[in-house]
Amino acid sequence: MVGFGIPPKGEEIRQIISQRLKQAVSEKGAKVTIDWRGEQRHLYVISMPVEMLYFNPDTHRIRAQRTLDPDRNRAIEDDPWGHEAQAYLHDLLKQRPSNPDQIDPDFSALMDELDDSGQREPGIVSPHGILVDGNTRAAALKELGVTNIKVGVLPDDTSRQDINDVELSLQLRKDRRRDYSYINRLIAIDEELARGRSETDVAKDFNIKPATLQRDRWVYDQILKAIERSCTEDGASLRLIDFEQHQEKLRELHRDYTKLSGTDPDAANRLLQSRLAMVLLDYPKTSLRLAEDDFYTRYLESRLPEGMKPQVAAAEPISVVGIPGVTLPAQSDSSAAAEALTDRLLRAKAVAASGSVGTPEEIAQAAAVMKAARETFDVAVKLAGQNAELVKRQTQVPERLTDAADYVTQCASEFAEARAKRALDEEAFDDALIVLRESLESLARQAARAFTAPGDGVAWLLDAVRSK
Repeated sequence: MVGFGIPPKGEEIRQIISQRLKQAVSEKGAKVTIDWRGEQRHLYVISMPVEMLYFNPDTHRIRAQRTLDPDRNRAIEDDPWGHEAQAYLHDLLKQRPSNPDQIDPDFSALMDELDDSGQREPGIVSPHGILVDGNTRAAALKELGVTNIKVGVLPDDTSRQDINDVELSLQLRKDRRRDYSYINRLIAIDEELARGRSETDVAKDFNIKPATLQRDRWVYDQILKAIERSCTEDGASLRLIDFEQHQEKLRELHRDYTKLSGTDPDAANRLLQSRLAMVLLDYPKTSLRLAEDDFYTRYLESRLPEGMKPQVAAAEPISVVGIPGVTLPAQSDSSAAAEALTDRLLRAKAVAASGSVGTPEEIAQAAAVMKAARETFDVAVKLAGQNAELVKRQTQVPERLTDAADYVTQCASEFAEARAKRALDEEAFDDALIVLRESLESLARQAARAFTAPGDGVAWLLDAVRSK
């Protein structure tokens, strides 16, 4: 990771920090503890003019949100310490991660706390005035018109990597008030793994299980692939932030996809494509669960408007490199068609959401595609829901009996234990059996009306409750 370089007023800031550190040392002032290159380091805390410090352009707090405005993001890349870049970072720190048009309620709560109680926890700053921890607090203090901010100061040899490491370690402490947004957390995990760290170590740092980390890696990979698939010739594409609100949907998708991919990869891909399309169309999680691997062929394919039906050529079997004459099954037509439909929706969503890439006619056409798709999916989801309800009714009665059998089996075990310990209430047991007999008699009456040729189970029930 290359260095930041020194901000324009970096040397001036360093001199002020150095003077105030000397005073803090002489007065044996307050300290803040951080993890520093594998060990704990205690930093003296000083007060600095908040307007003099720089927001960290690398902060994971708003990493995904930076792409909301390509021009302002380019200003961060070209001149991270300039007024335009710093103003953009300030704005992003105030915004809600999932909806940049709103002020983040957590930011408003932080402002209220600072206004009522003042700054309790110090931030962390580099020797040249780059905020490492406390970017959001600095933005809130600026909004309140507060002049100074309390900060601990990192050592003189602080590098860009050190700044990122310290920010991450502080963020992952359990006492942090404001978590990274979902997408920014995925970015942070990916960057740590890209440094060559093991999944076990990264999972430990993020206080998650290795299996959870692997799931989140899969989700992030699918998001990146979806963004790549959404790219148009005119340069429109989806952004990471477009997936910010779909955390639970994507996690459930991973669970169901993984379960199916081990036995039927083709079916798993159909499920993946159908649910990804429904994510683009903003369906709730409960609706996504209705999209099984047959959703496209059973409910959707025949109902697509002619202009939206994918045209796919028959795929050829895949040759196995190094093993002449051996091939793998080709992707099925239904899987390819579901994938092609999702590709089209990805591109249409990118154009419709951009509002600036493409002509007005192209934007209107993309919006029309999304609208037509939503109408078609609405019908398919309704039919899938009706079928799921029917299946539920069909399986509910047998499942109730299975549950009852489990309770009776458990009762037999506990009966034997109670009898051995002479703790059995025989009168209560007898009363409970009478209740059970009445329930079985009621069930038998219903079964007698329903079955003209009862099977072994029904015949046993009828015989068991028949009056002698």
